Parts: sequence; structure tokens; C-alpha cells
Amino acid sequence: MDILFRGGRAFTPTGGFAEAVLVRHGVIAAVGGERELARLAPAHETVDLAGGLLVPGFTDAHVHPVQAGLERAKCDLSEIYGLDAYIEKIADYATKNPEKEWIDGGGWDMSAFPGGLPHRSLLDFADRPVYLIQRDHHAAWVSTRALERAGITRDTPDPADGRIERDPDGTPSGVLHEGAMDLVGLLTPRPTAADLDTALTEAERHLFSLGVTGWQDAIVGSYAGSDDQLPTYLSAAGSGRLRARVVGALWWDRTRGLDQIEELVARRASAEGLDRFAATSVKIMQDGITENFTAATLEPYCRCGGTGLSYVDPAKLREYVAELDRLGFQVHFHAIGERAVREALDSFEGTDPANRHHIAHLQIIEPSDVPRFAALGVTANLQPLWATHHAQMDELTLPFLGEPRSSWQYPFAGLLAHGTRLCAGSDWPVSSADPLQGLHVAVNRTEPGGSVHAGYPTAGKPFLPGQRIGLATALSAYTTGSAWINRSPAGAIEPGRPADLVVLDRDPFTLPAADIWTTGVAMTFVDGEIVHRRPGS
Repeated sequence: MDILFRGGRAFTPTGGFAEAVLVRHGVIAAVGGERELARLAPAHETVDLAGGLLVPGFTDAHVHPVQAGLERAKCDLSEIYGLDAYIEKIADYATKNPEKEWIDGGGWDMSAFPGGLPHRSLLDFADRPVYLIQRDHHAAWVSTRALERAGITRDTPDPADGRIERDPDGTPSGVLHEGAMDLVGLLTPRPTAADLDTALTEAERHLFSLGVTGWQDAIVGSYAGSDDQLPTYLSAAGSGRLRARVVGALWWDRTRGLDQIEELVARRASAEGLDRFAATSVKIMQDGITENFTAATLEPYCRCGGTGLSYVDPAKLREYVAELDRLGFQVHFHAIGERAVREALDSFEGTDPANRHHIAHLQIIEPSDVPRFAALGVTANLQPLWATHHAQMDELTLPFLGEPRSSWQYPFAGLLAHGTRLCAGSDWPVSSADPLQGLHVAVNRTEPGGSVHAGYPTAGKPFLPGQRIGLATALSAYTTGSAWINRSPAGAIEPGRPADLVVLDRDPFTLPAADIWTTGVAMTFVDGEIVHRRPGS
């Protein structure tokens, strides 16, 4: 049966609007006026937009769904904030799960603790070891019992790619940064294949509820105690259980070099021929984050010195990227600090833009590097939700970046002005997977209402407002731009495209910009079949 979407507007690739959309056999057949399309399909099912907006399914260009699904099934702190709330949640989880050998999970926010650092003693009420990953996944909060289980003492050296926080006498204080997380994380119980499968299923359900119909999983491999999700995706896609359109970014092991390329080629080949999953991208994490001073900067951090970490030797990075590019891989960088961004851009010199390389996060870009994205054909992968005034920004970032570096953060408008192609993602479970919240921030540079940071005193003050972008631009980044990165056939409302579509419960283009966040998802379709319907819609 043909489906006619009517009663509102549809967002088109030009940034304009159409009155109606006709879907036939799971494909967009026509876009235009309602009467014209109704004549093309005398017998059709009608989806009433009820004054809302029809948009392409969102594609999240940087997300960790399996990890998020696992964390939602553990001690999940991501939806709460503050020490008292965390302790109450941990105690409740321990009571409800007496059979578990460890209390593990994550989602705590650095800004809830003085200096961003919780102490192991706060967890020592638990009757078993505790391992909780920080919201940004660049640190872990662990109990004394967990440190003892791992044999970590004042004499344990920091790993080359991480740091053990310590009390004044050298005793580990309970926070493990970056590569140091593995010292404890690898001791926690490993999820079974069934656990990973359930996590993916739950994550897909949640993403469908937010209108996300495709994504790029930004770590498909083993990192910081995580488990390789490639077999999970291969199983789900091979059996037809995976409905979303997914690209896996294969993890680049920074402790190795070109010797791993043969394995990456074999892993890519294992997904060939699958309809919903491809392993055609390689993820290189080049630095850490600003809040723990592991983001790679050009000049030292204020007050504490140091310029962060470049996880891959920049001299070797060019060689690695050149070989990946030669083999037709897309390279997907994590780069937060301005030195890491520059190192990533340098490595792309001479590569083929047809491989659709991209750099994610882009918290700080030295101004002379902004035009290089377009010049090199490199896509800017934005995580808009981070570009606001919140405690982590105002208390743990700005004081240590100083000026002018603080003003170089998240330069969305600057990148756009130079003709840079944009895509967008969430980094869920680091932050909310809701694209509409991300759209709100991209347009307003303020916290969306209802977020855990919305009550922060300066949450409503625009953060570097000159870097705002328009709603149509931001929406295109989350749809057409991210679909392009994934080589997805979806991502736009035009004839011939798969009918991966989302019905929004209102038209955000008709709202005051400050109210964009109030928009919700009423229905989500994949290939013209409904995969999510909000009760009452």
C-alpha cells in the first residue's frame, strides 16, 4: 500500500519545504503538493503530520550504541547528577543485584566533584569492588577494593597513555585516566555474546525513538575495557535483526603500527555483502579531553602546565593515514585539542577526498586551521551538545584554556563560512542521543531545557554566540551530511531515496529558537515501515 504523508510540511534537501510525500514499496516515490500526489496514488494509507514536520531519518555520525546499551543495563548514572544522587543510585543497584561480583557502570559527571575528581573512599561503603566509567569515557572512578584487586599501589607507574590520580602521599586516589582505566576495567566481568546482542537491540530501540535510523559506531574494537562489537553487528545484520543503516569505525590500536592493517582489511571484508552494516571506517583517537589535561594543545594549559597527549606519534600518523587512504578506508579521527586537530589535518594532506575522511569533536581549532578542512575535503563531525555554558565548561575547562584559546572552541559558523562539509553526532552515552537537543544547541549555543545542566546559573547564556548556525544547516548536518559520511542511500527527502523518515510532533522552523528543544518524535519509519510510534501518535 502506498503511504501519503500530509497535513504538515516536509524538509527537502534544498532547505525548503514540500506539502506532501508519497512512499511506494519503501521508497520515496514523489515529493510535492498533496492533491498532485493523491492523484498519483488513488489508493493509499495516510499519515497525518498534524501540523508537524517530516524530516529524513537522522544519522548519528559518532555514537557508541552497544556500549550505551550495556551501561543502561548496569549501574547507570547518566540520567542523574550530584554526589548524593550517585551514592543513592549505587547503593540501590548493589541491593538489587546481590549476585554481581562487581558494581560497574558509569555516567558520572566530573563537574559534580571539586576539581572534577571523586575519591575512592566515597565508594568504600560497597561490599564489593566498584568500577564506574566517567560520562566522557576518559576516566574511571574506582573503590579501594577495586584498586586492591588490581594490585595498584603508590608504586604502580602511570601507563604511557594514561594517568593514575594520587593522594598527596602517592596513594592512588580512585580516578584512572585514559589508558590507566584498563588496569581495573579489564578485571570487571566481560559481557556475553547474548549481553552484547541485547545491548544493541535496546540501543537501536532507543535511537529509533529519537528518530535516529542510521549511525556510525565510533569504536568497533576493544578499548579501555570494552569488548569488540564486530561479531555483534555481523550477527545482527546477517540475521536481519539490524534495521538501522550502520557503519562501524574499526579501532586503531595506538600501541601498534602498520602491522595491524592486514587485520583491519580482514575485518572490513567480514562485513562485505551485508545490507545494513559495513566496516569501512577506521577510528584513530589522537588525544584525550581538556578537563583532565589530556587533550593535545599547542601551548601549555593555564595553572597546571603540560600540553596533553598525542596518542599516535604525528610523524608516524601520516604514514598510517596514507596507507589506510590508499586501501580505500575512511579515517575517522577523535581530536579535541588544537594540536590534535592540526596533526589530523596534516595527516590528511595528499589523501583522496573520495574516501570521506572526517574529524570528530573539534573542541578547539587554531584559527589558521579552520580553512584547511574545506581545502583538504575533510568533513567536520560536530557534537553540538557540548557547545554550552555548563559546570564542566565553566569550572573545569575555561580556567585552564585561557584566552584566546577559549574563544576557539566549537567554531561551527567559522567552518561553515569556509565551505566545510558538516555532519553531526551525539557521542552517546557521553551525552544525550537526542538529535533535537543537538539542533537546539547548534542554533542557540545554550543548554536545552530538561537537560541535567539546564539549572546551571549560566546555562541560558549563549556560548560564543558568533558560532551559531541556522536550523536548516544543522538539520542538514544531522541528516544529509551524516548519511553522506556513511555512504547511506537515505538521508534526504527526494524521489528514489529509501523512506527512512521521522514525523516531528511540531515544526521547529515555526517556533522561537529558544523552544526548539521542545520538539519531539511522534513516529519513525525505516523503508516505509514504522519502527517507533509514540503513544497517542
